[in-house]
Amino acid sequence: MSRALALVHRLSGLALAAFLPVHFWALGKGLELQAFLAWTEQPLVKFAEWGMVVLLATHFGAGLRVLAIELLDWHAWQKSLAAAAAALALAVGLALALAL
Repeated sequence: MSRALALVHRLSGLALAAFLPVHFWALGKGLELQAFLAWTEQPLVKFAEWGMVVLLATHFGAGLRVLAIELLDWHAWQKSLAAAAAALALAVGLALALAL
């Protein structure tokens, strides 16, 4: 399980590194406000933004897990806490997806 979470943390970081330049490019296009607002209403754009939020939440949660492993004694209750954090990240991502 620990290896899988480490892999998720690394993959979410790589995905964020690939997606953020595109996101910043889109924000730069925001200077042309009306065209940008129309573009952001496309389902693919909304899905990509939702995906970025889920990636950020996942990467943040996995990073907290890494800090907990390195700085704290690892006990069974901490494993449960890490699982709860992962569930919370998924719930926030799904809530944002449903709000779209």
